[in-house]
Amino acid sequence: MTVELLTPEGMFQPVPYHHVSVSTGSRLVHVAGQIARDEAGRAVAPGDLAGQLAHALRNTARGLAGAGATFGDVVRLRFFVTRWTPESYPAFVEGIERVADELGIPRPLPPLSAIGVDYLFEPDVLVEVEAEAILD
Repeated sequence: MTVELLTPEGMFQPVPYHHVSVSTGSRLVHVAGQIARDEAGRAVAPGDLAGQLAHALRNTARGLAGAGATFGDVVRLRFFVTRWTPESYPAFVEGIERVADELGIPRPLPPLSAIGVDYLFEPDVLVEVEAEAILD
């Protein structure tokens, strides 16, 4: 295994992710921010945070696969979310749950940051996903 996910004793729980990842290997894979666009660049799930997040994770999986990686190799995820409020959390979690089994996303998730931002590069983009993975 190239990635060990853990939450040491004394760290805040429960959270739906691990606080720490330990990786070994020789190839580091970075997947740039992925959004809810199809292969032709058309918007997917306009106005729907859960739908956009699910599709952005599918695009992230495609990027990982292109480098020979899976979500099992991911050591860190970053989510940038526009219009974030505490009330957004259920839709955020729903977007992940929609595709977790389909994409082999581990649970609890790898270490992650969910960052609220005012604006992404286009006004209809609600969420962007970045991933870092390590391969042997």
